[in-house]
Amino acid sequence: MPGFKTYSGSAAVLDRDHVDTDQIIPKQFLKKIDKAGYGEFLFFDWRYHSNGEENEDFELNSPETKEVSILVTGKNFGCGSSREHAPWALKDYGFQVIIAESFADIFFNNCVKNGILPIRLSKDELRNLQSERAGNLIRTLRVDLEQQLVENETKEVFRFEFDPYWKKMLLNGWDEISVTLQQEALIKEYEDERIVN
Repeated sequence: MPGFKTYSGSAAVLDRDHVDTDQIIPKQFLKKIDKAGYGEFLFFDWRYHSNGEENEDFELNSPETKEVSILVTGKNFGCGSSREHAPWALKDYGFQVIIAESFADIFFNNCVKNGILPIRLSKDELRNLQSERAGNLIRTLRVDLEQQLVENETKEVFRFEFDPYWKKMLLNGWDEISVTLQQEALIKEYEDERIVN
């Protein structure tokens, strides 16, 4: 994965609490064997009517939020089942950062393992962050993982806590296989010592 240091983009506001993984990516779409192609099914039951037409009232269907790359939402985002397809769908749609009051633990870990930065801010901070929104759009946010801050268009700064281990993983673009492969020489030496001719 590419390393994540700073990122700037526009944000869509999904002002909902307890968005579960079945709402993020419904179960009928969990048939693919790779990570690509899930974005078109993200929030499917909210994005589309039963006849397949786009739901104009859904937050991500307004013209200004079509090309966003940051999602700002409520508490307990990603609750429900542990399906890794949920962050796959968010990433494939184009989201790089998710800012919420809180996340389900497994979903949070699945995000960082797939290169999405999940940021926790308090309810008051989220309200302040959204104070300049136009409809469901926040025009510009700058995220700095090294400094652990989010900055809005008027240069107001919101600081966040982040686990040092996962911070290092994201900054370097590592997943757990990458970390293991850093010891490849020692692994090979261990294997060579135990090969029976």
